[in-house]
Amino acid sequence: MKFPLILRVTLSICFSIITPLLKAEVKQADVIVYGGTAGGVMAGIAATKQGASVLVLEPGNHVGGMLSSGLGRTDMDRQQHVIGGLSLEFFQRVGAHYGEGAGWMFEPHVAEKVMNAMLAEHDVTVLFGKSLDSVVKENGRIRSLKTTDGDDYVANVFIDASYEGDLMAKAGVSYTFGREGRERYQESLAGRREILRGKHQLNHKISPFKDGKLLPHITAEEDLAPVGAGDGKIQSYCFRLCLTDVPENRIPIEKPEGYDPDRYELLRRCFEVDGEKVVGSLGIKKMPNGKSDVNSGWGISLNLLGANQDYPDATPERRKEIWDEHMSWTHGMVYYLQNDPSVPENTRKFYREWGLCKDEFTDNGGWPHQLYIREARRMLGEHVLTQHDLMTQQRKYDCIGIAGYNIDIREVQWVALRTFYFPNVTDEVYMEGYLSHPVEPWDIPYRAMLPRYSECQNLLVPVCISASTVAYASFRMEPQYMIAGQSAGVAAAIASEKVIPVHRVPMDALQEALIREGQIIKLP
Repeated sequence: MKFPLILRVTLSICFSIITPLLKAEVKQADVIVYGGTAGGVMAGIAATKQGASVLVLEPGNHVGGMLSSGLGRTDMDRQQHVIGGLSLEFFQRVGAHYGEGAGWMFEPHVAEKVMNAMLAEHDVTVLFGKSLDSVVKENGRIRSLKTTDGDDYVANVFIDASYEGDLMAKAGVSYTFGREGRERYQESLAGRREILRGKHQLNHKISPFKDGKLLPHITAEEDLAPVGAGDGKIQSYCFRLCLTDVPENRIPIEKPEGYDPDRYELLRRCFEVDGEKVVGSLGIKKMPNGKSDVNSGWGISLNLLGANQDYPDATPERRKEIWDEHMSWTHGMVYYLQNDPSVPENTRKFYREWGLCKDEFTDNGGWPHQLYIREARRMLGEHVLTQHDLMTQQRKYDCIGIAGYNIDIREVQWVALRTFYFPNVTDEVYMEGYLSHPVEPWDIPYRAMLPRYSECQNLLVPVCISASTVAYASFRMEPQYMIAGQSAGVAAAIASEKVIPVHRVPMDALQEALIREGQIIKLP
């Protein structure tokens, strides 16, 4: 039987609408964790151990965040004694892989292997390729979230463990990004920094101009905010490479597509002035099995200053552009240091001994899969951590873990300054923004993970916590993300079981559960 044309068209339209809906899935759990970072992994495991059903949604294809993407030298200085619970278990398992105690230096694939093993042992389900699309809220609670593939996820409690805070933002929770002025929270270390000689400063008398124009990524002096003022700028991002000098495991660094040596004009001028005295731009640190963790070790490095300014609130398309620009900068700089004739021969020879690893990031040609997002959005929640919480008000009644790393802010911008050398005046390039200030161990309050009650009652945020730029710069280390993640997981399970807002979780019950799980909430 042949249907009339109008009926066939109508049926076709109906099927085109209904078919995607039939393909989409609605999945439910007690707790849903968005972001398979190290903090997200620990949140998922901790909630499962408390008896909750859990789903971890990861936009990419790997768990572990930066721990499995090149950050192989753990930021644990001055705080080893306050790392406990699942965070310590992770480092102990890594150490066992190498036949030692707690392993603070490790290869990326080992970190991911350990994370996957911990997840599997507790039957935590991780779904990959799950980027957030939208959120449905009812009566101050998240009812469900939808991913870009059309699937819906329903839970009693949600945890945003992403580096970007995308779930928090989609849920209508207040947040900020960029550095505040000193007057905002009365913080002496806030705002635009003084230009001082010191670590990560260039210490080279090089001009910021070419053909009368500023070189790319350099801020003009007249565009600088006053010292101590807020300017909304954020510390730089980079890719932390894992390189090796073991010939049988080494992938040579090929000339990148679209390579332009002029991008590294600042670096060329430094070599021109000081030759082999130039500090190592790649900051190579030796790791197990002939590998390295490559971080910024100087004012011109893999950090691409200023290129990340749009990132926190950017569209997915714009974020992809920023990722690609950073990867292009990274690839090109390594190639430049190995091959450009402006680089002294001994320096070129040293860097040519290093290449990508055949056994790391095997699905990405040896390049890391995670951009080092040192800071993006920061929640404005029930308690905003500030410099005072780190220095004069360290103890908290609602402590769910202890932090203790330096206030660590990487380079923010290269600036052109008119510099006076009597009787001469010259224009020179300086780095602005670097800060490393020691603090004693301080309590992470539960309230710093809570949105304002009026904004959302079933969301916990253990990565993009509620903090000023200064306070976040001490918190933003992977061990502390894991500590906060575990605490968020336990709290979420309690809130789900008791059917209460996360703000009403009994503090004594939460702290007792954390202590049972090995979390350190009081100084030894």
